[in-house]
Amino acid sequence: MKISKFISSSFKRMSNALQLILLLAVTVGISLLFYANPAITGVSSAYVLGHSNTILHNGIGGGNIIGNCMAGKKALPIYCVDMESKQNSSADSSGENHISDTTDATNASTSEKKYISISFDAAWGAEDTVQILDILDKHNVKTTFFMTGGWVNDFPDMVKEIHSRGHDLGNHSQNHKHMSKLSVAEQQDEINKVTNSVRELTGYEMFLFRPPYGDYNSTLIETVYGCNYYPVQWSVDSLDWKDYGVEKLIKTVTKHKNLDNGAIILMHNGAKYTAAALENIITTLQAEGYTFVPLSELIIRDNFHMDANGMQIAD
Repeated sequence: MKISKFISSSFKRMSNALQLILLLAVTVGISLLFYANPAITGVSSAYVLGHSNTILHNGIGGGNIIGNCMAGKKALPIYCVDMESKQNSSADSSGENHISDTTDATNASTSEKKYISISFDAAWGAEDTVQILDILDKHNVKTTFFMTGGWVNDFPDMVKEIHSRGHDLGNHSQNHKHMSKLSVAEQQDEINKVTNSVRELTGYEMFLFRPPYGDYNSTLIETVYGCNYYPVQWSVDSLDWKDYGVEKLIKTVTKHKNLDNGAIILMHNGAKYTAAALENIITTLQAEGYTFVPLSELIIRDNFHMDANGMQIAD
């Protein structure tokens, strides 16, 4: 109380000019504090001034990706994509969300096509990977491989082969742990170790992350975006890891209730029947009018929000 009275008394004794200078100094100091620590504003998708007075993005989780990953009070990964909103978005018309149209000219227009992605989790084994790559090449399908750090270390030549054939290299964490149980620092470490390993092997900058076991919480989603990654789940689970057999695997994918425009299919390169079922799955879905694209082309890169089911929707 005595301190506040002293400050008030001293302020009154100052000239008007000195009072104005002091008020300006306090205002500038508070402004600098907010620019230096944008997190205290409570806004994740903000803009802050850099040292050169240029505008820098401060996106989701502190990274550069601008969007809204919240559905209610929970941050969600991408389970599927609303392709209609993407095709209609202004970002798409500028090329940021472009989907390559390499199909036959007699097919439907780009806006009428149905796009889906196959993704492979690579955490154990590589025996069938070349066969899988050959089938993908045969049908001109590009996809995404989510690799653990252990798999990268065990099969570096296979990582290079996947990369050389034009597929996305996705991050599946270093040690395949339940990420929701880790601290933020531990989550970052699990992500960054794979990032560095793949960069050293191929020069490729990873930006797609799939949490092991599909396990996540809001903290992890913010961490993933903060590392400039998009967190990606799936809407169609092939259940190939259960080893039910080729025919069962084909039916599970091609007749899945969530198979639709913008769907993401989960498979594993090391599962027993995946390679044997893959070609039939591809040709069946192509015959039904689906065009396969890698996740890097399917997802919406910026200016999006999520619905309660994990669908990514363009703003």
